[in-house]
Amino acid sequence: MKAAILIQRWYRRYIARLEMRQRYTWNIFQSIEYAGEQDQLQLSSFFSFMLDNFTQLNGNGPDLISHLLDPVVDPWSDRERQNMYEQITVPESYSGPHLTFPLTVSHTNALLSAFKEQQPLHGRYMLQLLHQTKKLLKQMPNVIHLSTPYAKEITICGDLHGRLDDLLLIFYKNGLPSAETPYVFNGDFVDRGKKSVEVIILLFAYQLLYPDHMTLNRGNHEDHIMNLRHVYLSLSLPPLQTHGRDILLLVQDVFSLLPIATVIDNKVLIVHGGISDMTDLDFLSSIERHKVKTDCKHTGPVRGQPESPRCRSRGQDHGNTPKKRRHLTRQGSSSSSSSSSLSSPRGSSRLILCRCLSPSMLSPTNNLQVFFLMIIIIITNNNNNINNMIIVVDLLWSDPKSQPGCSPNTFRGGGSYFGPDVTRRLLERHGMTLLIRSHECKQEGYELCHDGQVITIFSASNYYEEGSNRGAYIKLGRELVPRFFQYQVSRNTRKLTLTQRVNVAEGSAVRAVQEKLFSHRSELMAAFQQYDTSNSGCISVSEWALVVESVVRLDLPWRTLRPRLARLAPDGSIDYQSCFEDMGPGQPIPQVTPNLAETLYRYRTDLEIIFNIMDKDHSGQISIEEFRQTWHLFSAHLGVEVDDRAIDELAKSIDFNKDGSIDFNEFLEAFRVVHKLDVKDQQQG
Repeated sequence: MKAAILIQRWYRRYIARLEMRQRYTWNIFQSIEYAGEQDQLQLSSFFSFMLDNFTQLNGNGPDLISHLLDPVVDPWSDRERQNMYEQITVPESYSGPHLTFPLTVSHTNALLSAFKEQQPLHGRYMLQLLHQTKKLLKQMPNVIHLSTPYAKEITICGDLHGRLDDLLLIFYKNGLPSAETPYVFNGDFVDRGKKSVEVIILLFAYQLLYPDHMTLNRGNHEDHIMNLRHVYLSLSLPPLQTHGRDILLLVQDVFSLLPIATVIDNKVLIVHGGISDMTDLDFLSSIERHKVKTDCKHTGPVRGQPESPRCRSRGQDHGNTPKKRRHLTRQGSSSSSSSSSLSSPRGSSRLILCRCLSPSMLSPTNNLQVFFLMIIIIITNNNNNINNMIIVVDLLWSDPKSQPGCSPNTFRGGGSYFGPDVTRRLLERHGMTLLIRSHECKQEGYELCHDGQVITIFSASNYYEEGSNRGAYIKLGRELVPRFFQYQVSRNTRKLTLTQRVNVAEGSAVRAVQEKLFSHRSELMAAFQQYDTSNSGCISVSEWALVVESVVRLDLPWRTLRPRLARLAPDGSIDYQSCFEDMGPGQPIPQVTPNLAETLYRYRTDLEIIFNIMDKDHSGQISIEEFRQTWHLFSAHLGVEVDDRAIDELAKSIDFNKDGSIDFNEFLEAFRVVHKLDVKDQQQG
């Protein structure tokens, strides 16, 4: 008996330690994901800055980016020639699927087969399919009403995020979309994964084939800013590069026309994010959904503690002229408003600040800007639309919480946190019983909260790391009792034990945190040295944790992570320089000005887009002159002074083969972070 008790205690401690490691690994992944969304907004601001300054450098602006960042373009207008695809010739060498409209089952089968074989669809057919999808979506209402047919079930899927393997697995397990197998896909079809274009083409194709049985809700990533990076990169690949600009512009039009919500049997509400205390479904039918787009603006350099803009409002109007920026704040908010003004982009359109990224969430450096998530609304003599637009933002961005009430979602920078009381009131008001939403990755692929009245469904397995989470989908029959189906696209993890899977995910998460520390090295060292008054190279654990959180701002359990990030000195203090011992640059580049190299490491996920902007002649190589022009803009945007000599020195150091130009591989290698332990393992292997 004693032996059994000892074994039981050991096993419980073992499982508890694994659970603790899983939880903080999950927190790391989630914090870095949300920080990445904020980085995406900063990338948008960089593009906006380039637009304002690019013309004076080469006489013409980057037309693609200018269209993408234009918040007042109306997809209902015939901005693009409707039949432009007819002028595109498909070469005889093209061996992919050929489409004619209306689509048939053979067409969708051909698309499935082609994408399984990693064969792209020709740009002509892609443009034609997108035009047909746009025509269909224009006819759809904001809220789609479905009914569960007798003896049939509706399948509801959550975020896919460009994971084609997950979509194909769902179709394999559950059946292809048809009148007998209706589907609802609840937003966030793109981003993160490598097959965003293939995913949306398949979804749109099946929607055209079965418009009454294939429903696509809009997610927060179906937005021209949130999906700019990943969709742009997919379309910049050689097979689609020729027509990439036209395809990308049309994709944005289609995304803006996607319905906002779906209701099943008048009892189940399906939205991507969630709700708030302002949500009223009766108003949704009157909203012009295509006019809700996010944009990102800055209010100037961070100097000390800037004023924090208001984040919410119930239709308060501060100023009647189009050039005034109006600040909207939830009732009861105590935050102050900013008096900054922005010019109206066109006519009577107005920029309305519906949500903000708190300055405390961003890195406290004097050279960076404060960025705010803004919802761009076209107001045409109808100020009553403001509340309706805020409702849409809440539906796309919000998250549930266990505490009662409703508050701004400061962690994401958009939407609300809504409690069980908010859910209960909304469902009772509309005679509903269940809210199904997505928007958050869950380890099991789904999660119930608010006494079972809210279900989160997430369909992208291995979202953070292979083995990190399962995907799931829901089937709803006539009784409206949800049945959950889990799966995991896996090639390697099936052979691993639970401990090995935890080790893999934890190692990946820790490396991501180490890279964050490396990209803020100068700021961290300066802050560490303020506490290290004796220049011993060591500070206390509490001081180390305080400094790291104040600079990196990921809201992580730093004391728990400390053994994986920093080494203890003999006296129990932390040798803070050990935070950076296991990392280094892929290639040594000169520190031409303080913090510039680290800033480039911070933006490394966006370097491919930046490279394409520099490469104006699309040659695959950047000349020294092109490099100099673009980095002048980049450094000016960050408030860093860099002269031509320093930029030329940086360019020459990146030109590893010394041929006078920088190719893409050289560009990426220069800003790659190398983990020295990984290199040692590879050498030993």
